[in-house]
Amino acid sequence: MPFGEAAGLMAADRDSCELLRAVVRQPAEADAQQIYQLAENVRDWGLLLSVADEHRVLPMLYLRLGDMGPVIPQDVRERLRDGYQRNMFHNLANAAELIDLLRTFERETIPAMPFKGIVLGASAYGDLTTRPAGDLDLLIYFKDLMQATAVVRERGYELKTLTQPDDAPFPDCYEYHFERPADGMVLELRWRLVLTQPRFRRNLGMDWVWPQRRTAMVAGAEVPDMSPEITLLVLCMHGSKHVWSRLIWICDVAQVLISSPELNWKDVMQEASSTGLWRSLALGVLLAHRVTGVEVPQAVLRRFESDSTARKLTHHIVENWFDAPGSAPEGRVPYYIQLLGFRDKVRLLLSFDYLRPNERDRAALPLGKSFSSFYYLIRPFRLFRDRSAR
Repeated sequence: MPFGEAAGLMAADRDSCELLRAVVRQPAEADAQQIYQLAENVRDWGLLLSVADEHRVLPMLYLRLGDMGPVIPQDVRERLRDGYQRNMFHNLANAAELIDLLRTFERETIPAMPFKGIVLGASAYGDLTTRPAGDLDLLIYFKDLMQATAVVRERGYELKTLTQPDDAPFPDCYEYHFERPADGMVLELRWRLVLTQPRFRRNLGMDWVWPQRRTAMVAGAEVPDMSPEITLLVLCMHGSKHVWSRLIWICDVAQVLISSPELNWKDVMQEASSTGLWRSLALGVLLAHRVTGVEVPQAVLRRFESDSTARKLTHHIVENWFDAPGSAPEGRVPYYIQLLGFRDKVRLLLSFDYLRPNERDRAALPLGKSFSSFYYLIRPFRLFRDRSAR
């Protein structure tokens, strides 16, 4: 299977993919000679640029190849420069819109937390023009959703999310998607961050991120920003949800680790355990270390590598990077279940209607309300008895 086929990405030859891998290695100034040699082997520069764009690392490619002289064809250098400048202008437009929108929300007393995109570029990369940013992502309280929707509609945005007639979200909905026809600006309002399927209803929202917020400087303005610890967990959650099919998501994790040398690993791992994100965290950090070479404390690395499932998932993703990016490993246990810890697997299992106690279970053994939780233990035996009697 060609590189990129599984994730809908464009196929590329192995030399081109190795060049992209070398470009994202840390530290950035290392391996210049290797990058030069790999660039000499590129056979189809147009395809390479398209794949780099798909993986959202085109600006990074420009910064690493821009001064390598004649080994990079002149038209390729021009295309890289033009792409970098388009991204810069797009990000600056996003920054201006974000600052104005946050000020409007503040006047309306609507707390809002921007994440990913230009805020991540400014705080983790140190330059909001370095990392491509597609749309604006804002996390808000659900109670403010209708008021926030009115605000963004007044700014010319149109709601594109499928909703019920009264614009109330579906039970499994966790975001509203807006687009502004006048300039193509895209905005997503979220009230819950999700790991896997909507059935897994872990409510990670503003109550989780807002109390630990800090500020970041974006285009000369202070904006709310998630703490490095929460940012790391959110990035690992997002990358794991999409099976790490884009290289930029692994780079994001690496940049957070680089920009936060005082990261409190004890707090991060405790929070990951309590929120069901332990394996997503382990997977994201192991991938960042393997792919980019970013330094991770040895004690932390050993802890994550001791998780056999995280280690196997990391190996699968790295080994399939060229052949099937974004492909989940095959097996009896679905990928999204493998991401969960034991307690969350139990919660997910109990959420299925088939395992939920009903009146027949209660009639089989009356226990009273004080012992109602025991019906979850009784139901499998009752089902087994009924099937055995057939």
